[in-house]
Amino acid sequence: MAADGGDKFSVLLPTYNERENLPLVVWLLVRTFRQSGNNFEIIIIDDGSPDGTQEIAEQLEKIYGSDKIIVREIISILFSSGTAYIHGMKHATGNFIVIMDADLSHHVSLYSIKQKEGNFDIVSGTRYKGNGGVYGWDLKRKLISRGANFITQVLLRPGASDLTGSFRLYRKEVLQKLMEKCVSKGYVFQMEMIVRARQLGYTIGEVPISFVDRVYGESKLGGNEIVSFLKGLLTLFATT
Repeated sequence: MAADGGDKFSVLLPTYNERENLPLVVWLLVRTFRQSGNNFEIIIIDDGSPDGTQEIAEQLEKIYGSDKIIVREIISILFSSGTAYIHGMKHATGNFIVIMDADLSHHVSLYSIKQKEGNFDIVSGTRYKGNGGVYGWDLKRKLISRGANFITQVLLRPGASDLTGSFRLYRKEVLQKLMEKCVSKGYVFQMEMIVRARQLGYTIGEVPISFVDRVYGESKLGGNEIVSFLKGLLTLFATT
């Protein structure tokens, strides 16, 4: 039984060309969970990475055990975190789901203490509250991120300070319900999850995080994603 009374955490890790980052992020996760005494599993959902990410994931499964590392592959026309989460949820056995990137942008920490403080349905990392922050970004990307959050706050008034972050903890049943409601893809997906959660009356706690830019590889944020974000924002504004 886990130290916190039986809770189990299922971490969903969508990957695409993350062979350099994956061993380290998995090691950090395993160490953190073992130090806290929490029961866990890490579900790696690879989208047909041509760089051999899946082979690395399979090696990690052998090292840590198939009860702790579960490797699944999806082949999608357009890589989408939402699609990966839906696929990963089918294999999750925990009552709490942690979603995060595999690019080492996030410090690996557990949100269980914050969750228990307010019995929250969702605990979200925030870069824009308390001692949270962003490190390693150039001025342009900081302005894009700040601008996106500002516009979102003005139009949607979601009651959360960071809507575009991708480090969150959900009750499993809450995440399943939100997945049924959300229709967005790409970077708008994370934003819609919070907006829909507020609509449905779910409680959200926030934990300040220090976001550090990826160690290896290139960011997948580009002009097309920015255009898609703006279109998705306007759609949410019109429908919520």
